[in-house]
Amino acid sequence: MDHRQLELLLSHLSSVERARVLRAIDTAVAEIGKELIGCKPSVYLYGSIVLGDLRPGLSDVDLLVLTQKPIDAAQAESLVGLRQRLTESDPINPWYRRLEGGMLSLAAFRTNAADRVVYWGTSGQRIAERHRFDTFSMVELLENGILLLGEDVRSAFSAPTYAALLADVRAHYAAICTHAQKTGRSVHSFGWLADIARGLYTIETGKVTSKTAAMQWALEKGICPVADKLAAALIVRKNPRTFDESIILGDMAEALGPDVQAFAKVLGKALETR
Repeated sequence: MDHRQLELLLSHLSSVERARVLRAIDTAVAEIGKELIGCKPSVYLYGSIVLGDLRPGLSDVDLLVLTQKPIDAAQAESLVGLRQRLTESDPINPWYRRLEGGMLSLAAFRTNAADRVVYWGTSGQRIAERHRFDTFSMVELLENGILLLGEDVRSAFSAPTYAALLADVRAHYAAICTHAQKTGRSVHSFGWLADIARGLYTIETGKVTSKTAAMQWALEKGICPVADKLAAALIVRKNPRTFDESIILGDMAEALGPDVQAFAKVLGKALETR
């Protein structure tokens, strides 16, 4: 694997952190390639890492594996436990358990047909029938995705329409209104503000950007009614360790629900005009 592009995208990390990310990716891709050699896999990176916005403690390393032949039952059973085996083999490296994404056949991915899918996610790993891949992820894959192994098959996909992007923004908005009325004393509570800023950016521009860039854009535009909270969220996004070192940020995260809803109203009004 040519690391030059990834080195540049990870240049904001310390040399130790950067080496750990690269080791986790290299090892996982090599093992996936060996397991699926008969299926001719194409392995991609997408998500925050390809936007230069990978943040320790906040971000996942998103992988998509598409095969020319369906994954058989034995391969799926081996792959579903691979992430855990890699974590156990290198316990000081936190990035193995941050590997997320789906492994499935190219044909099923294109048509959303039922298939044998190996899924690694925040809640664990499992074998599923379908893989949910939203329009934001598709834009990241098509415009910024990095091919790590195999043949580039992205010519088989179409870019999402603006209407499709709006549909996913509406889904995010509904989730924010439902699930972010109250927030916990967690660094992830600030992520709701980032999601709102990203949705507003996409509505206005028709494009997809990183969460960090979206928050900076929203602050520059002056469109957030709780700009001080968004500014704090940006600080936490850029350096998540500040959250662990600050009682004030912890208190803020725990009481962030009304501020998230205030910013969400801006997103709701923007959606009403589209």
